[in-house]
Amino acid sequence: MAADARADLSVEGMHCASCVSRLSKGLERLDGVDQAEVNLATARASVRYDGDLLGADDIRREVETLGYRAEVAAPEGSAPDRTEAPEDAELRETRRRLAVAIVLTIPVVLVSMVPPLQFTGWPWLAFVLSTPVVLYSGWGFHSSAVAGARHGYASMDTLVSIGTLSAYTWSVVALFFLGADRGALEG
Repeated sequence: MAADARADLSVEGMHCASCVSRLSKGLERLDGVDQAEVNLATARASVRYDGDLLGADDIRREVETLGYRAEVAAPEGSAPDRTEAPEDAELRETRRRLAVAIVLTIPVVLVSMVPPLQFTGWPWLAFVLSTPVVLYSGWGFHSSAVAGARHGYASMDTLVSIGTLSAYTWSVVALFFLGADRGALEG
């Protein structure tokens, strides 16, 4: 096979080494691909392929079939695009979600772990403050886990999502149906 073409892609949705391995192996199985190098830190994939058998769009479609978002990157040396890079928007959103998690988690930890701060009904406050942390701040993990399930694979995001949702669900069941707040109502 003559590897006479190269495609550089910007890839969104990779979060761990498992994602890199899955993407690398999936691209290298593609008929006509000679070599696929995937870099988690830069969120890029570089693929050498036979230009007679494949095109850059075929490779992009395969990346999307594997469960990631991809765009063919601009050739090196071309004028930079003035629009915001997807990485910048994703980083800004991640920081926003982290800030919400920190601001809401601190009072939950304090009221849950420091008995003098506990008041009547504090478990309900913990429930109200924890819900956005689990659902909004953890959304990246949950959406990635669902995307992985749709494509038949699990990653670290799957483990984080299952763990947090399991703990949250059990706490909600205990609060609403098993009387976890009864001791707090007497206090």
